[in-house]
Amino acid sequence: MPTNIVTTLDVKSHDEPDEARRPEKSEIDIVTVGDYTIGRFTFDPGWSWSECIKPVVHTDSCQNNHVGYCVAGTLEVRHASGETATIRAGDSYTIPPGHDARVVGDEKFVGIEFLSAAVYAKPA
Repeated sequence: MPTNIVTTLDVKSHDEPDEARRPEKSEIDIVTVGDYTIGRFTFDPGWSWSECIKPVVHTDSCQNNHVGYCVAGTLEVRHASGETATIRAGDSYTIPPGHDARVVGDEKFVGIEFLSAAVYAKPA
């Protein structure tokens, strides 16, 4: 397994992101610290990937790999294989490409993303 090496001391706030993306019902706040791009993804109730992100990226399903941690809310993920998972506050998660997702309930989903942040919700 490869080892990541951190060579700089760096701190940034997602409240003052390097980049902010705002597709419908979405707040994607991106910071780069050292060699890493980290995203705070906030999705409003009623958000779904197919309705809010698909019109931006123009793919049939989300083609990103995700590694993250859920801070708040609930997200239901359905993979093209038919497999489903529910992500809740306190859960860490991995999601492979080929999925759709939707916010469940009346609370915003807030996730911290460590893998897909650099490219998520950007036109191809």
